[in-house]
Amino acid sequence: MIEGAKIKKLKVIPDERGRLMEILRNDDECFEKFGQVYMTTNYPGVVKAWHYHKIQTDNVTCVHGMLKIVLFDDRENSSTKGELNEFFIGEHNPMLITIPAGVYHGWKNIGECEAIAISAPTEAYNYKEPDEYRLPFDDPKIPYNWEIKMG
Repeated sequence: MIEGAKIKKLKVIPDERGRLMEILRNDDECFEKFGQVYMTTNYPGVVKAWHYHKIQTDNVTCVHGMLKIVLFDDRENSSTKGELNEFFIGEHNPMLITIPAGVYHGWKNIGECEAIAISAPTEAYNYKEPDEYRLPFDDPKIPYNWEIKMG
């Protein structure tokens, strides 16, 4: 596991009225502080990658559909520099992923419907000076191929 990255298995509690699933609590080990909460979606097969933040920590889950989320550690002083982590999260595997500052990340919708992700970063988005640094999804700096692995 990449240094500073954490996962939290999420528990779905169903009853005759519907479902409840806690995503992030202020007494969770992965909770640092609150910045904002937002929703983002991906259409089937779409890759949103790569980016990292210098300041904020991300807390991401998928509440509809399925996402393949990939982390790449390019931090100079990290004990896990050069490591990749791959997670399959969503309706069939409810999980919260905490992504530390400095770690590249991205995701791909691996399902057949629009995927809905909820993110609760530690900082509010700064419209004037966004804490967001990007690379193309196929940048050779990151040794990862987003294609499906058959076999």
